[in-house]
Amino acid sequence: MTIQIEMDGEVRQVELLQGEGGRYRASIDGEPAVDVTAVVLRPGVLSLHVDGKAYRCVLAESAEGTVAYVGGKRLPYRVDDPRSLKSRRSRHGGSEGPKPLSAPMPGRVLRVLACVGDTVEAHQGIVVIEAMKMQNELKSPKAGKVVQLRAEPGATVAAGDVLAVIE
Repeated sequence: MTIQIEMDGEVRQVELLQGEGGRYRASIDGEPAVDVTAVVLRPGVLSLHVDGKAYRCVLAESAEGTVAYVGGKRLPYRVDDPRSLKSRRSRHGGSEGPKPLSAPMPGRVLRVLACVGDTVEAHQGIVVIEAMKMQNELKSPKAGKVVQLRAEPGATVAAGDVLAVIE
């Protein structure tokens, strides 16, 4: 399978040859292929092993689009694969309906910047979490109203935990 991935404005061609048990051979832009093992730990969280190095990969939707957190780095990306785009649009299409705000990585809630019932703008800060000794302000994925708030200061959160829902 060949897909195109855009990361930081640069389009890369990725060729994946699937093996068994989540093992792949991957080549980027025609470079020599490397061994990749991907194990889904839970939805949106992967354990990746690339040429003997281990990485934790957390996939998340943000106000700017889809992002991956790999090895502590935030990597916005877009995949040009018609099958993937179709399914992604059906799950996350437009600004219609409620949108969850999820923790991109494990951490601790430092501050909650909104309350249930508050009207918020797109990209407005909702929750601040501390992860890997850094503060991360999680922003609203759309303009709307906070209908659920599941975060409390001091609480620990896991990657993928829904912290708020904006409708």
